[in-house]
Amino acid sequence: MYLTGEKKTEIFKKHGKDASDTGSAESQVALFTHRIAHLTGHLKNNKKDFSTQRALLKLVGKRRSLLDYLKKRDIERYRAIIKALNLRK
Repeated sequence: MYLTGEKKTEIFKKHGKDASDTGSAESQVALFTHRIAHLTGHLKNNKKDFSTQRALLKLVGKRRSLLDYLKKRDIERYRAIIKALNLRK
């Protein structure tokens, strides 16, 4: 599998408060970004995989809503995660 427990722990440690911080918006956005990058690579090779395309669009929507929540609640945390993950605004 592409996303092992060690990789998840590494993502949560880097973008959350600690390795067990799985619920913060920053760590969830980072995890979604990793999954989106993986699915994008898969879709480049498999252009007719429409179920994966749908899953990708749902993930992008979830990430966007979490980023909107962060922007509304704490603009500094929003700017930090945008910069750390190199996302467009």
